[in-house]
Amino acid sequence: MDLDILGIVVLVASFIFFLVIGVPVAYSIGLSALTTMLVSFDALPAFSTMAQRMATGLESFSLLAIPFFILAGQLMNSGGIAMRLIEFAKVLVGRFPGGLAFVNVMANMLFGAISGSAAASASAIGSIMGPQMKKAGYEENFSAAINVTSATTGLAIPPSNILIVYSLASGGVSIAALFMAGYIPGILTGIA
Repeated sequence: MDLDILGIVVLVASFIFFLVIGVPVAYSIGLSALTTMLVSFDALPAFSTMAQRMATGLESFSLLAIPFFILAGQLMNSGGIAMRLIEFAKVLVGRFPGGLAFVNVMANMLFGAISGSAAASASAIGSIMGPQMKKAGYEENFSAAINVTSATTGLAIPPSNILIVYSLASGGVSIAALFMAGYIPGILTGIA
């Protein structure tokens, strides 16, 4: 049997086998890829090459900013800045009709601009605004939708993890230039 066809057969068969015996899908994918690699190649050089490629891909100094942005967001959340940002947003836009929804959007924009992470923004602001919006009579589905969609504005407003990854994937576009280019679209998205 041709080596290419053998690799495909082993990949598919081992994937199905791992699924049938109840291994979770993510582990099944990894184990079937590992099995195929063991069958198709000489094992030691393949593993050393794989380890070198993984280490080389993560060797960028710029990627170090991502966990630090997330850490900064978590520290700010535990320090109580989320509540202060919500109070600030209430002062700015709370008086308008639908005020709590606007407050949620504004607070998510501000928190996303500080932390650089949409997930950190959604969890920090959502945990505070969700009960407040429910108490004010908003439906849970609506308040969750407002929180999640407004948290994504943090992806465009610098510092943004997505812009850092884009810079590295595109081959060296200036991160500072991307940050400068992200302010206006992020703010316009939040205002819209």
